[in-house]
Amino acid sequence: MQILVEPEGDSFPLMDFSPCETEASEQWDYVLAADLRTQTDPRRVQQQRQFLEELRRKGFHTKMIKDQKQVFFGIRADHSVFDLYHTLLLEPEGPARHAEQAEATAVPVTTRIRIVNFVVQKNKTSAGKTFESLVKDGVFEAKFPLHKEEENLKTWAQWRSMFRKQPVDDIRNYFGEKVALYFAWLGWYTYMLVPAALTGLVVFLSGFSLFEASQISKEICEADDILMCPLGDRSRRFQRLSDTCTFAKPPAPLSRLTSPLWPTHPLQLTHLFDNDGTVVFAIFMALWATVFLEIWKRQRASVVLHWNLYVWDEDQEEMALELINCPSYELQLHQHSYLRSTVIFVLTLLMISLMIGMAHLLVVYRVLASALCSSPALAFLEEQVTTAVVVTGALVHYVTIVVMTKANKLVALKLCDFEKPRTFSERESRFTTRFFTLQFFAHFSSLIYIAFILGRINGHPGKSTRLAGLWKLEECHASGCMMDLFVQMAIIMGLKQTLSNCVEYLGPWLAHKLRSKQASAPAGNPELRDWQRNYLLNPVNTFSLFDEFMEMMIQYGFTTIFVAAFPLAPLLALFSNLVEIRLDAIKMVRLQRRLVPRKAKDIGTWLQVLETIGVLAVIANGMVIAFTSEFIPRVVYKYRYSPCLKEANSTVDCLTGYVNHSLSVFYTKDFQDPDGIEGSENVTHCRYRDYRHPHHYTLTRKFWFLLAIRLAFVILFEHVALCIKLIAAWFVPDVPQSVKNRVLEIKYQRLREKMRERQRLGRVQMGPQPPTPTYPTPASIFSARSTDV
Repeated sequence: MQILVEPEGDSFPLMDFSPCETEASEQWDYVLAADLRTQTDPRRVQQQRQFLEELRRKGFHTKMIKDQKQVFFGIRADHSVFDLYHTLLLEPEGPARHAEQAEATAVPVTTRIRIVNFVVQKNKTSAGKTFESLVKDGVFEAKFPLHKEEENLKTWAQWRSMFRKQPVDDIRNYFGEKVALYFAWLGWYTYMLVPAALTGLVVFLSGFSLFEASQISKEICEADDILMCPLGDRSRRFQRLSDTCTFAKPPAPLSRLTSPLWPTHPLQLTHLFDNDGTVVFAIFMALWATVFLEIWKRQRASVVLHWNLYVWDEDQEEMALELINCPSYELQLHQHSYLRSTVIFVLTLLMISLMIGMAHLLVVYRVLASALCSSPALAFLEEQVTTAVVVTGALVHYVTIVVMTKANKLVALKLCDFEKPRTFSERESRFTTRFFTLQFFAHFSSLIYIAFILGRINGHPGKSTRLAGLWKLEECHASGCMMDLFVQMAIIMGLKQTLSNCVEYLGPWLAHKLRSKQASAPAGNPELRDWQRNYLLNPVNTFSLFDEFMEMMIQYGFTTIFVAAFPLAPLLALFSNLVEIRLDAIKMVRLQRRLVPRKAKDIGTWLQVLETIGVLAVIANGMVIAFTSEFIPRVVYKYRYSPCLKEANSTVDCLTGYVNHSLSVFYTKDFQDPDGIEGSENVTHCRYRDYRHPHHYTLTRKFWFLLAIRLAFVILFEHVALCIKLIAAWFVPDVPQSVKNRVLEIKYQRLREKMRERQRLGRVQMGPQPPTPTYPTPASIFSARSTDV
């Protein structure tokens, strides 16, 4: 109880030491840095002394060293602080002898740094100023733990170690459990991407092998007599349907090759990723996401048990650190305010609406870009207007993502501060949820528009939907809407993986080089030289590891949510992750100051984020297959309208005539300005992709039947995929049986130790006891009576 009671005077409980005493054998684990010019300002010097004196009162030793530009203050906690830490975290049901073992155990460096950092962060001067406020006043510049020489980590942070197993235990002993779990998860995620990447590559390449057998592609490429209606304001002439094959024509040198990977006649590029294998691959990815998460849970349980953190409690850890910093700390209870929750909910909805509005601005850009490209000055782009608009739109979307990421982080932080969470871990969890929600809409809102809205609200030739009554809404790519989604995902994901990795490495590398050039000459004192070297490394903050997690979550979303439109996403993610692991290792070990170790037994809220993405992936892929691809119309035509239904043994392909069946007829006399269209005097009708009547242009029964089938497919696909996910989750237990058995053994051994300890104490207190009287058993009595008889 003495630990939890406010001490008399200024003495710290359970401590008796002189603040001026230092131990030469000990190393300084933590350093505060300030500009040397602060030593000429009496006010700032006084604030530095007050801050350090408060640390000494709490049981910390300090040491000051100066160089030509900075002054450094080394900080080390007394052993009594760590004794108190072990005492506070001692399990109440544990036997008494565990306390002796805790005292004799050496304190890990990660624990030392974590405690020192927490106390420094919470420490206040007599005027009530914290370290952050002193940094704003120019009293201090930075605080950081010191890097140590770790050969295993240096070897790990090398490019030649890309395919070697990660030293997770060494990472944990140096950076703490939080960082170690990040690399363990990232390594497992990368390993599991191998089967997904290979399967996606097979699905993509199968399109090449099926080119020759694609009846639809043959009909499109041979449809020289079918004229497509003008796509809108940018094109005022008719186009032959066979011209859409030019998007898939190989270059001239390749067209003369006889390689089976490229056919000798032109075909549609869309068939590479819009084929029957897409459905199977989407279901496979739903199963893959579930198996990946379930096996990761098993991996985590084994690792955490190996670290003796299986029953560790984060709330207890934070309360122990608060008591170490301030023995009079009062417990902060959980609170809930309906008013605050309502305000936060409304503000979050407003931000989501803003994200959706940004997607609409992208739509406006694409419409205006289409109108600009159709001007006479850019006549050379007339044939490739749609491709140019799609590519530039993807680039604009990427720039929007970069800008909105900073805005989303600021808004999420403000919402968390307004909510006033109880602890740092609770604040981190809520910030993660809100920031990811905003980032999800920032990244995927335009993809949702392209997948499910683009080209579906445009009306029909002669009566088009126009933006502000002036500009016609854009159409899908000539090869189909799946082509737009494929290009958008390929550009955004490719840019995020390449540019992000380049900036992630080159930025810290250049910053470190610049800081090193501006530094003063190295000191002769080895200790000061070590502190200078750590000071010149790039600073880190609370979001250093958080940003790495967020980057991987967004990548995981791209890999799973719209994978039906981009089967190569897992392959790109695999290559990116192999580089990402090494970049993160190099940054943390060589380019950045040492991260403050944090204790953890899981990846926290990120696991719920992964599970949410898995469910969204099932829904999104089902809708992409049903509404964006041509899978459902092809299946309906094959089993309802195809020529195979008339002749059971016909050798005709069942999709013969599908192209003509899927195109509606529009009569050129119904154009609002037929004279402005080139060649309209010789053309009586044209075709367009839709299911409408040829005279009054209303939707046909085929359209409504297809819509019913699409909705039924979405429901069936989602239920089948979710059932597979549930079965896989049930089949693969979250915790291995070996871990469960080991936990049972530990509990059993603790109970046995308690029993022996209680029996020992009972014998000591009661002293020698008389022999226990024996009583005859019923069997002996019965035996005696039988003998008497």
